[in-house]
Amino acid sequence: MAYKIKESTPDPKRPEETVQPQGKTVAAKPSSEASGRSLSRLTSLDAFRGFIMIMLAANGFGTYALSQTEEPSQLWTIIDHQTLEKIAFHFEHPPWQSNFVPGSMDAGEGNAWAKWKVSFWDLIQPAFMFMVGMAMPFSYSRRSREGQSRWRMILHALIRAVVLVLLGVFLYSRNEPSTHWLFTNVLAQIGLGYFILFLIFQLSRRWQWASLAAVLVVTTCIMQFAPPTGQYVPELVNASYEQGEILAPPYERWSKNWNAFSDFDVWFLNQFPRPERDDPEEIPFRFNRGGYTTLNFLPSIVTMLLGAIIGQFVMTAPRSAKTFWVLVGAALLCTSLGVFAGATCCPIIKRIWTPAWALFSGGYVIGMLAIFYLIFDVWSLKRLAFPLVVVGMNSIAVYMMGQMLKGWIYREIVTRHFGWLIHSGLNQVARMTDSRFTGAELFDMFHPVIQATSVALVIWLICYWMFRQRIFIRI
Repeated sequence: MAYKIKESTPDPKRPEETVQPQGKTVAAKPSSEASGRSLSRLTSLDAFRGFIMIMLAANGFGTYALSQTEEPSQLWTIIDHQTLEKIAFHFEHPPWQSNFVPGSMDAGEGNAWAKWKVSFWDLIQPAFMFMVGMAMPFSYSRRSREGQSRWRMILHALIRAVVLVLLGVFLYSRNEPSTHWLFTNVLAQIGLGYFILFLIFQLSRRWQWASLAAVLVVTTCIMQFAPPTGQYVPELVNASYEQGEILAPPYERWSKNWNAFSDFDVWFLNQFPRPERDDPEEIPFRFNRGGYTTLNFLPSIVTMLLGAIIGQFVMTAPRSAKTFWVLVGAALLCTSLGVFAGATCCPIIKRIWTPAWALFSGGYVIGMLAIFYLIFDVWSLKRLAFPLVVVGMNSIAVYMMGQMLKGWIYREIVTRHFGWLIHSGLNQVARMTDSRFTGAELFDMFHPVIQATSVALVIWLICYWMFRQRIFIRI
């Protein structure tokens, strides 16, 4: 639901403040659990969330789309094609397996123990889900200080989970003649796991770790030992050997659209009404073209639970370099465990969120958080955080705008009202650099970057206006 906050918004330059429901800004009162340490809002968390949402809204600033420019093109006289392809690798999801030997873009190359490289774009969803878990201790602490009962918080968690799932279904149904019951996008996946996460969060720290381990073990056993039904015909389920989507023994049961999770979807999704369209791949449901599955939410609970555990630690730890190094150590340990699991018991695949992927990506995300924590909470460079915080405090709004309004924003706002300014600027650039290309030619060549960047700027300006008006979208 949307609401307008009348009271003061926490200033990212003053992390010692928190907003009380009475509308007064007062010093945060730590609970007994905090042992006297501040429970104030983490600037790094808002900034990290804002960074991830900007990257989503900007679609990687059009980098991957630019790299797909066909030859011959004058673009490749300005930019080295191979260099751009190496950069663009980080702005698109790999076909199936998600870890690579450094320097390679082929998951089939190299020894499994040496595969530490990952596409940045594969880390977007883990980062989003990790931050959902990390925010939970702060939210729970705030609600406790406001006097909310445990049952009220349980009801809120349940309602939030249902709303997130329905928002995910809504986004899948936008261009359909009827509701498209699909549960694989990030909002639906968070919603499916959120209530379970909340219940685990109520347990002691020891049982949280035990729950994390149990989810890893159970999902590994389900995928490894539950045989897929029927005969596997790769070309009939959009899988190919060339893309590395069909794995050899002993990992064949982690192949694309031939695993226990995809089998579940063939049964589960056909319990819902399917969109009425002439598509033999969808009526009835037989497979997901990307290999994504509903039950991905089970191992992704590990990602959110890692966030909740790290959130509990950071919430009560001193804002110091020591805490930063603890986060770095946790990141290295988690990623190492992911590489170990990937080399011994299950492959590292983001598209079906294998347990090895949950650990591998979790380590990377903790490492990214550590960098933001160092810059904005240890070094206290709050002013640098402000452009990111503006977006991070309205992450749901940014996600929905990015999913629904990108085309409209570019067509009706950027092109209609500022197209002349963009073309004038490119003409000026061409003159100042003595370019052999006209402004119009530069526009055609760099159109993916111009479109993505301009849309992201408009979304940021909307977020800035909402921030100034104290308008935030919450569920």
